[in-house]
Amino acid sequence: MSFKNKVVIVTGASSGIGAAASKMFSKEGARVVMVGRNETKLAAVAAQCNSPLVLRADVSNDDDARRIIDQTVKKNGHIDVLVNNAGMTMANGGILGTDMMKSYDTIMNTNLRAVVHLSNLAAPYLVKTKGNIVNISSIAGTIPPIGPGLTNYYVSKAALNHFTVCAAKELGPHGVRVNVISPGPVRTDFMDNVKDFYGTTGSWDDFMPKTILNRVSEPDEIADMILYLASDKAKSVTGSNFVIDNGMLIKRT
Repeated sequence: MSFKNKVVIVTGASSGIGAAASKMFSKEGARVVMVGRNETKLAAVAAQCNSPLVLRADVSNDDDARRIIDQTVKKNGHIDVLVNNAGMTMANGGILGTDMMKSYDTIMNTNLRAVVHLSNLAAPYLVKTKGNIVNISSIAGTIPPIGPGLTNYYVSKAALNHFTVCAAKELGPHGVRVNVISPGPVRTDFMDNVKDFYGTTGSWDDFMPKTILNRVSEPDEIADMILYLASDKAKSVTGSNFVIDNGMLIKRT
C-alpha cells in the first residue's frame, strides 16, 4: 500500500498504536504529522520515520487542535488522512464515588470531544482530497465495564463508535470515508494507567486466557488495519467498526 506524498496526521503518536502507525505510514511514503504530549517519546519515534512534522500538542486543548491542522496545511498544503488515536483514562470512584464528573470531563475531552473537534477542523481539507478518517476505539465501546471506575472510559468509546457512523453518513456524499477500529488487549503502555482497574499484576499476559486465541495483539497488528482502511484498498468501506481482539468478545458470550 503506497501512501507516497499523502499527508497523514496521527494523534497519540509517541507510543503504542500511534507510534507503530506513524512508522508504517512513513515507510509507505507518507508525509506523517506526529502529534503527542511527550516530547522525548515523540522524538524517539520520529527518528524512525522519514522527516515527519512533529507537533507537541494536547488534542483536548482547542488552541492546540487548531494548531495541528494549521501547521499541517502550512507545511504540506493539504490533508489526506486523519488518524484519531489519542486516548486515555484515569482513576475514579465510579458512580458511587465523589470524583466521577471530574474524571468524566477529562476522559470525554480527550476520547471524544477532541476527535469531534479535529474531524471538524480537518473535514474541509479531506473533502478536497477525498481523504478519510480512521478512529481508534476499543471493544470497551460495545460491552459493560468489568469493574467500578471504568464507566466513563467505556461510555467515551461507545460514543466514539457512534460519532464514526454519524460522520461517515454526513461526509460520505462528499467522498470522505470514516471508519473505526476496536482493539482488544494490545501491548502498549496503556496498562500503566489501567492495571488497578482490572485487578491484574500489570502484565498484558494476564489477558491472554480471556481471549479465544490465547494471545494479546501487538501495536503493528492494529497499524496494519489502520493503513488498510486509509488506503484505496478500502475505497468501498465506510461507517464500519473493525474488531481486533483475538476473540475476546466472543469468549465472553
